[in-house]
Amino acid sequence: MMSRRSEEPAYKRIEGAIRRRIDAGQLKPGNMVPSERELARLHQVSLMTARHALTELARDGIVERRRGAGTFVAPPRVQFNKLLGYHEQMASLGLTAQSRVVASAVVRGEAEIAARLGLAPAARIVRLERVRLAQDEPVALEVAYWSEDEFPGLLRSTSVNGMSLFSALEHDCGVTLAYADEEIDATDADPRLAELLRVGRNTPLLRIRQLIFSTTGRATVYVTGFYRSGRHTLRIRRFR
Repeated sequence: MMSRRSEEPAYKRIEGAIRRRIDAGQLKPGNMVPSERELARLHQVSLMTARHALTELARDGIVERRRGAGTFVAPPRVQFNKLLGYHEQMASLGLTAQSRVVASAVVRGEAEIAARLGLAPAARIVRLERVRLAQDEPVALEVAYWSEDEFPGLLRSTSVNGMSLFSALEHDCGVTLAYADEEIDATDADPRLAELLRVGRNTPLLRIRQLIFSTTGRATVYVTGFYRSGRHTLRIRRFR
């Protein structure tokens, strides 16, 4: 009887070998992956088979193929498939998360935001703008809004003390977040976004607007995020 390994296509064996090296930390984001010619020699396959393996890895976002330079391990991608705080997302990928506060203020007259949060049009709303980083690389600009009257002191916890917004709501305010309604579209980086995210002007960005609800069904936080589109994957699972 043929073993499962022997039945596996050669290009899949090459894919698996590269994935294992990445998982083990032998190949890190930004490292060059062996060329098609090297892979063909190492695995005793044709150049076409080696090329197929790299093409499949690139399609899955595991590697990036750069014309004239070679193939490199791609940065990990954040997957939006459940409600997690940014620090939780990064921890799930084995990355060090950091945040840099760009601006924070208590504002009035944000009628659209107030309506989404179920507040009066003239309600006092906290606006917290942060650049999110992973391994010192900017990943996103996020702007969060919440009621200052409902959560006094929350701004200090998140902007001064550096606590995660989700954690501060849970530990300081006794609020547990449960789910979010999301709107997802694409936009271009204006000069300010380009500078903050270290991308070129008009670079495509993923824009995600989240209205986040507590376990009681109360709209609690509204977040608009601008994400470097090459760093994120939207994966929707069907549960049975």
